[in-house]
Amino acid sequence: MSEQGGDPATDGIDQGKRLIRIGGDRGLSLADRISERLHRLTWRTPIHSLRLRGRYPLKLIAVTDDPFLGDMARGRALLEGELRNRGERHAIAALDLAKPNWSKPFGDYLHSFAWLRDLSSVATRQEAVPIAEAMMRKWLGVHAEKVTDPAWRADLWGRRILFWTAHAPLILSSTDLVYRSQVLNTLARGARHLDRAADRVPLGTARIAAWCGVLSAGLMIPGGDPRRAFGEAGLNRALRMSVGEDGGIVGRSPMALLEAVMLLTLLRASYAARRIDTPESVEVTLTRMVAALLGTTHGDRGLANFQGGVAVPGAQVDDVIAATRIRTRPLRQAREWGYQRLVQQKTVVIMDAAPPPIARTAEGGCASTLAFEFSDGPERIVVSCGGARGADLRLPAALCEGLRTTAAHSTLVVGDSNSTAIHPDGTLGRGVGEMELNRQETETASRIEASHDGYVRRHGVTHRRTIALGADGRDVRGEDSLLPAGRRGKAVPAPFAIRFHLHPGVELSPTADNAGALLRLRSGAVWQFRARGATFAIEESVWVDGDGMPRETQQIVLAGEAPVGGHSVSWLFHRAR
Repeated sequence: MSEQGGDPATDGIDQGKRLIRIGGDRGLSLADRISERLHRLTWRTPIHSLRLRGRYPLKLIAVTDDPFLGDMARGRALLEGELRNRGERHAIAALDLAKPNWSKPFGDYLHSFAWLRDLSSVATRQEAVPIAEAMMRKWLGVHAEKVTDPAWRADLWGRRILFWTAHAPLILSSTDLVYRSQVLNTLARGARHLDRAADRVPLGTARIAAWCGVLSAGLMIPGGDPRRAFGEAGLNRALRMSVGEDGGIVGRSPMALLEAVMLLTLLRASYAARRIDTPESVEVTLTRMVAALLGTTHGDRGLANFQGGVAVPGAQVDDVIAATRIRTRPLRQAREWGYQRLVQQKTVVIMDAAPPPIARTAEGGCASTLAFEFSDGPERIVVSCGGARGADLRLPAALCEGLRTTAAHSTLVVGDSNSTAIHPDGTLGRGVGEMELNRQETETASRIEASHDGYVRRHGVTHRRTIALGADGRDVRGEDSLLPAGRRGKAVPAPFAIRFHLHPGVELSPTADNAGALLRLRSGAVWQFRARGATFAIEESVWVDGDGMPRETQQIVLAGEAPVGGHSVSWLFHRAR
């Protein structure tokens, strides 16, 4: 799929565009939190129980054909009697759903029933049914009648309905009529719960999942036409509020966007099972989302490590794109999504050129403004550490939180502080509120100039970064400047460090004058690094791979102190061979 060309009207960005993070440091208000708490307390009331009553289905109208393969390793673990997710494991026989002793991500995996996809990917129906039924009976025994958090959280019910209807043969093959009736009755109760709760979950992937569940129920449960109409209106509303005009998702996480694309693709398969056309609005939005997703992929076709995600492998991304049946170019210049993409020959540069996500839409966001990654063909060179919200669950929590910091990204850090504050509750606070962005395309180079105000309040400086990619793809030139800004009560020099985290596949060695380095790639290619205006050093670093595991690597660090009048550091990556 070619990236060259593109319609400037749809692939461009206004010159000198100003990006503002409105209300970015404000999470849910006290009133919002109280309202949400009261809403969840109503789940246990007789009134809510009455709302869940109604006609129960005797069967499903159709079975969705799940277009995705699951995780083979997790599927094989299920055959061996163990449930695994991101390194955490629990024996199925020992699971006590009434007394959970697992992490939140593991609980989400269990309650969503995403493991049905993993199981069906490695086992025959005869092998899988006993395992699926045993897990289902465990879940029903604790959660079928009792409406509790998190099992009845709306986004989990949305995913659960999608997986139950797609893998119904694994959970509804029993000749036990009481068990089958309980599964179908619980499905219907969950759908009624979703009708009222879908709009209560946070914007983004969670709300999209909830409304996809409403629609799947409307498509697969007899008499669901009114719910389908209601669900289509709700999903359209969720997509308008969660997905920008350029296809990017709130929270700005490429990995979250990948999940949202998979949810809509699975929903589209539910429409296909009923031989009903998917709403045009969903198709149009999905096309935009795929373009935005491709815009954050490297030459290896895998995802960049931004906003806490891991480097999802290219083969997995390819499978998702193939399932969508959408052919489109990667988005190079996003208006709202915020990831600028420079491509020349085999060199790809991806830059985080927008304010961080606002607090109320992105728990676990990263302070990564103006960070960049770049690759040479299938080999990544400069990366972000990544993994803050996708790493192996056995890793220390302090390490995962450290992966969210500005220093864990390939950008400039002032005074060893974050460009945007990271709160203990996982939200982002004050910091970057406004950015200036300018992009130019000429016959000789592609160039981005951007600046942010994240250090104005604390240090009295604006960070401006310029990155240019030569037309032959052999030169990645950059300049980082600290410019006086704001009202500085006592003007003092600002200590800084510019970090370039390297992929583990890069062999790094300093030059004889210790003012630069040679970067040797596994393919035999060699890149030279030079810089002026700062002290050069090599330090240890870490990179979280596609499996969520940290791998030791190195980073180039340019350190110095910016005088009161400002300072600039220029640097160059040049492909020598």
